[in-house]
Amino acid sequence: MLKKLLLATALTTTFGSAVALADSPPLLNASYDVARELFTEINPLFIKHWKEQTGEDLKIDQSFAGTSRQAQDIIQGKKVDTVTFNQVSDVNVLAERGLVSKDWASKFPNNSSPYYSTIGFLVRKGNPKNIKTWDDLVRDDVKLVFPNPKTSGNARYTYLGAWLYANEKFKGDDAKTRQFVGKLLHNVESFPTGGRGATVAFAQNGQGDVLLTFESEVVNIAKGDEFKAEGFEVVIPPVSVLAEFPVAVVDKVVDQKGTRKQATEYLNFEYSKEVQTLIASYHLRVHEPSVVKATEGQFAKVELIDPTKVLGSWTDIQNNHFAGNAILDQLLAE
Repeated sequence: MLKKLLLATALTTTFGSAVALADSPPLLNASYDVARELFTEINPLFIKHWKEQTGEDLKIDQSFAGTSRQAQDIIQGKKVDTVTFNQVSDVNVLAERGLVSKDWASKFPNNSSPYYSTIGFLVRKGNPKNIKTWDDLVRDDVKLVFPNPKTSGNARYTYLGAWLYANEKFKGDDAKTRQFVGKLLHNVESFPTGGRGATVAFAQNGQGDVLLTFESEVVNIAKGDEFKAEGFEVVIPPVSVLAEFPVAVVDKVVDQKGTRKQATEYLNFEYSKEVQTLIASYHLRVHEPSVVKATEGQFAKVELIDPTKVLGSWTDIQNNHFAGNAILDQLLAE
């Protein structure tokens, strides 16, 4: 995967220079840390689609990082046309600052989420610690790797997956839920800032017994050529969190640059059958019915819990769990 990442970066750079003489200002798409390979494939497809539809050449630049970091960079002036994030709250932050429309979630289908996922576990060959469910992650003999929830939307879903599982297990007992999640957090051996850093820590540097990240990432690592000799195994817990991947046009930027039409069509393109098929090939769950039917055998059966159905709105979740001195900080300090 890391070799693919280097190739993806090289292709993005090469392709960008090849279409430098575009007919309109280039689009800049900001995405989450482990989306590099996916958008390296999506972007040339859209450039071809745009050329066929309009006759215009278009350049797409990419930015990859934890989505909270991306949101802060945009607030500080980074001229991003579109965001393809993995956390609703990070888009909401932009909406609160007037950069994104307040009703951004209604601008595209499925609450402006073209695809979704959940949190999976990657374990070492033979699953020596016999990891099967979230319960196994709070044992004293198990060490974990996942990104820092303060900087990574990926990691916030891991935190929420543990919280929602414990909440269901303990029938809403808040004290027992906090104790469970606190134990899980204190079993973390490595807290990189983003999802790709967590992958490197586990797969390349040998840290931890379990990597917690998106289902798509763990499957891609386990099935990819780079780490085939390691024999990593995928464990998808039977109960986990619904992880949506929201998209939005950064209104303030596209209106300044005159790129609203291109940006809107770029995000709509993610809902096309062609791209939904591509997205599913990266082991992300999609909505397009024919693609869902064709790929249903590749996904584990899992009860996906929507955080907003249990913990309130994303604003509530952000304020109660991830803001300064909220529950996450309290648990880390214990």
